[in-house]
Amino acid sequence: MKPNAAALAQGLIRCHGCGHLSKPTRLSRKCRVCGNYLHARIPHSVQRTTALLSSSYALYIPANIFPIMTVMQLGVTEQHTILGGIMALIDKDMMPIAILVLVASILVPLLKLLGISLLLLNVHYRWQRNARLWTKLYRVIAFVGRWSMLDIFMISILVAVVDLGGVSKVIAGPASTAFAAVVVLTMFAAKSFDPRLIWDNQLE
Repeated sequence: MKPNAAALAQGLIRCHGCGHLSKPTRLSRKCRVCGNYLHARIPHSVQRTTALLSSSYALYIPANIFPIMTVMQLGVTEQHTILGGIMALIDKDMMPIAILVLVASILVPLLKLLGISLLLLNVHYRWQRNARLWTKLYRVIAFVGRWSMLDIFMISILVAVVDLGGVSKVIAGPASTAFAAVVVLTMFAAKSFDPRLIWDNQLE
């Protein structure tokens, strides 16, 4: 056996609980350190990721079509979608904030969806090139996921601050729920995907 062979090729499995390398036996497939069951790869990783990703795609459309917030001011009601809110910010000469909302609320979720889709295609079709590049893509997706809730945070602050009775009020719209669900589902999808599957293709 090659000295630089993968741990799995040497009969070692990394525990998902504590990270300890263990060698399962016929009598026990539990980690000797924390007692978790040992799995060479996250069980049903591709299936779970695909299911979560499909749900994210389904919710991404209503998140961008329906109003994300309703503003009531002096008896006048205005509903804003994410894109409509961006256009309103541009009209009010708030270009930096508009760009920030555009990136965090439209581009980042869409790129995450496309990125996870490419990772699944990589594993499904067993692409054997640029494994490091695909791994970096996975790390970027996992990192930026936490910054995708900007719209929800903004609406939460507006609802709490802008409440002047009948004079002015902000109400979260149905798209906010869909958008929050997209963010959470894509985070779970990235978490359930096992990037070691990318490298398995290189070892075949």
